[in-house]
Amino acid sequence: MSRTIRLDAVLVQAVIAGALSFSHLHDLALAAGQDGWKAWAYPISVDLLLVAAWRRMRTHAGNRPAWVWFVIALAASLGANIATAGLLDLNAVPAWLRILVAGWPALAFLGGTLLAHAPIPADTPTEPEPAPTAASLADPEPEPASNITVEREPEPAPELPPAPAPAPAPAVAVPPALLDHARKVADSHQATTGNPIDPATLRARLGISIPLADAISAQLA
Repeated sequence: MSRTIRLDAVLVQAVIAGALSFSHLHDLALAAGQDGWKAWAYPISVDLLLVAAWRRMRTHAGNRPAWVWFVIALAASLGANIATAGLLDLNAVPAWLRILVAGWPALAFLGGTLLAHAPIPADTPTEPEPAPTAASLADPEPEPASNITVEREPEPAPELPPAPAPAPAPAVAVPPALLDHARKVADSHQATTGNPIDPATLRARLGISIPLADAISAQLA
């Protein structure tokens, strides 16, 4: 019961904060000369960039571009709240603020595009170098036949010991982080195509060697 009350309180607080920030951004855009529907589009643009940067930070921890755009959107929201609190004469908005408001759409579009199409950082471990396998023994060269004119039964050739089988290649160690990332890629592939991912596709998606892809496929099976 206490958890439900806490969640409801957080939701109400978020709605109040969002409504106030939305109103302040609208008032500031209107005072800066953006009238009509344009004044209503500015708070939507700021809030969307703020949410997009926050989602990027949560799904990919340590993403510096997401932190940069989150701070920019937060500064725009807080700046509007402070400017409309009586510290700025909305009837005489300075030129620099008009320039910032007019240039915000292009800045927000750039930030949203970079957040949507930025590559996902992946910690790819260094592939272990496979140990060389033992070479098979070569058959000895036959001795040249001697020039003997006496006919006799040929002596049976001595039996050579069988060549030892090549030593098995050492098992490729798969780091747990790479295995978790490969499992996510395999689940996404199966959800999209309906078929389990094969080693060749897994190797192409992760950019790893064939032995490492085979080892991961064996563990995912």
